[in-house]
Amino acid sequence: MHSTNLLLEEPIRMASILEPSKTSFFPAMTKIVGTLGAKSRSVDTISSCLKAGMSVARFDFSWGDAAYHQETLENLKLAIKSTKKLCAVMLDTVGPELQVVNKRETPISLEENGTVVLTPHQGQEASSTLLPINFAGLAKAVTPGATIFVGQYLFTGSETTSVWLEVSEVKGDDVVCIIKNTATLAGSLFTLHCSQIHIDLPTLSDEDKDVIKKWGAPNKIDFLSLSYTRHAEDVRQAREYLSKLGDLSQTQIFAKIENVEGLNHFDEILAEADGIILSRGNLGIDLPPEKVFLFQKSALHKCNMAGKPAVVTRVVDSMTDNLRPTRAEATDVANAVLDGSDAIVLGAETLRGLYPVETISTVGRICAEAEKVFNQDLYYKRTVKYVGEPMTHLESIASSAVRAAIKVKASVIICFTSSGRAARLIAKYRPSMPVLSVVIPRLKTNQLRWSFTGAFEARQSLIVRGLFPMLADPRHPAESTSATNESVLKVALDHGKASGVIKSHDRVVVCQKVGDSSVVKIIELDV
Repeated sequence: MHSTNLLLEEPIRMASILEPSKTSFFPAMTKIVGTLGAKSRSVDTISSCLKAGMSVARFDFSWGDAAYHQETLENLKLAIKSTKKLCAVMLDTVGPELQVVNKRETPISLEENGTVVLTPHQGQEASSTLLPINFAGLAKAVTPGATIFVGQYLFTGSETTSVWLEVSEVKGDDVVCIIKNTATLAGSLFTLHCSQIHIDLPTLSDEDKDVIKKWGAPNKIDFLSLSYTRHAEDVRQAREYLSKLGDLSQTQIFAKIENVEGLNHFDEILAEADGIILSRGNLGIDLPPEKVFLFQKSALHKCNMAGKPAVVTRVVDSMTDNLRPTRAEATDVANAVLDGSDAIVLGAETLRGLYPVETISTVGRICAEAEKVFNQDLYYKRTVKYVGEPMTHLESIASSAVRAAIKVKASVIICFTSSGRAARLIAKYRPSMPVLSVVIPRLKTNQLRWSFTGAFEARQSLIVRGLFPMLADPRHPAESTSATNESVLKVALDHGKASGVIKSHDRVVVCQKVGDSSVVKIIELDV
């Protein structure tokens, strides 16, 4: 008997919970985005992260200069070469992030019911009574009674290392605040977040543009994480800027929803962006705690139905310092999977955490367990109903491929694609088996030189749940009617066998173009 919600596919036998999990070549269908930094930038550590299940490396420019991140990226390339595991690159912009700068890096003690002044005069030293900030317009943006949060970058949320402030009065450019809890701010940089306040700063700053041009373009980044996206226009402007940088015309833009403004314009932003990142750290400050889960479920559902990747942040904060997550965090990871998340972002846990590899491995195992009980049947029916009729040609083929794979209990779906769109549409229906996306490169020219497409498309599927890319030989066109297609299929099948997802006598569903027609066929393997 099927449950009436997406949580469980069937009633669980309690005894089965104690059975050991089976290991698989693919740690989980849900992808893991790891932020590389101080504790995770050596070749050995990055190699271990890739083996543990990281498929996207995030480079956060809120800290560290371009040279620092370039060194980390070069180490990533060496790790990819040694492990033979693909990994995409995501550049995370700073955006209109408000910061408190503590130049001397001495701990700042703040006492409950005391007062502290936020000033835009950054020449002054930070102290227990004065905090210099990087935004001159704060005094005009806030009013008495407004709530402000200050914590270390990638804060843990601990009430002893971060502080809540309430605006009591505005004096010229300065904002006088009452301290709501005793805390000690340690470090050189703190994030300042004003709850439900519009900050009049551009989403893509001049500094962001400079980083994208000088670091992002030469490195041909796969994803741009657009911090503090508030309107669809933010995405359009970012795309226009990327289009001017030839090598980044294919870069996908993921809108990072971090505040109420982004929430209010979510539908328009989703229509414009290539994917969505739910930044639950800042959202947890902007929204009442009891409302955060509602936004998560609603936003993930909208992303799923649109067939656009949805990424969730801030899941196992405690693993920054501990080897095991809390019970609540482990449940949170599983619920993100059951809600429909494509990927999980690990921030502080891998950036400066003590156990980056173990964190990736733990999150991957939790995701894999949640995927086993995901009610795929109900999800498929809901998605088909949502899409409605008449379906587009490609949507019909994609949904038919998934339906066929479910009916014949296929071990894997193999999809031949050149743009990656067909494979992403198949993944939209959340098949319970992996989708091997065989990306067929296309030859193109700008009249001066010839080049092959395909690398971007292959890496960009590394953030989509259930998609596992292969880059085919460019001499084998996707629409070929000759034996070349069969040879590419043989390579894909051999890859599946070597990875353990395809075994003797398994059934495999293949989706490919033959001439002008799209074909879904079922193969039963003899050996």
